[in-house]
Amino acid sequence: TAGGQHSAYTVSYSWMEDCEALHLACAFDMKVARSRTGEVARLVTLINEQLLMGHFDFWQRENVIMFRQSLILPGGLDPTERQIEALFESAVETCDVYFSAFQFVVWSGLPARDALDSALFETIGTA
Repeated sequence: TAGGQHSAYTVSYSWMEDCEALHLACAFDMKVARSRTGEVARLVTLINEQLLMGHFDFWQRENVIMFRQSLILPGGLDPTERQIEALFESAVETCDVYFSAFQFVVWSGLPARDALDSALFETIGTA
C-alpha cells in the first residue's frame, strides 16, 4: 500500500516473462456503481489521451480502477533501484493527479469531461 495525497493505493510489481518487462499496477480503493461504469470508461479514455507513459484501466469484473505501466528490460537486464523508484513515483503521482476526477464521476455523478476539467483546474496566486 502506498499513501498518496488523496488516497492509499495498492501497488504491485510483477515480472512479465513473455515481454521481458517489470509491470507495475497501482489500484484505487474505489467501488464503482454499475450505473457509473460507462462514464468511468469515458473518463479513462479522456485521461489516457493525455498520458505520455502508463495508462489507466477499469476492470469491470473486479470493479477496480488502476494505473499500469511497465519497464522493458530485454536480454536479461536488471532494473536499477532508481528505475524502480521512478516507476513507483510516477504511478503514485499520476494517480494523485487524476484521483479527484474519478471521485467526481463515481461519487458526485459528474460527466467525465466535467470531472476531468474540474480535477485539472489550477489556481494561481492566493486570495
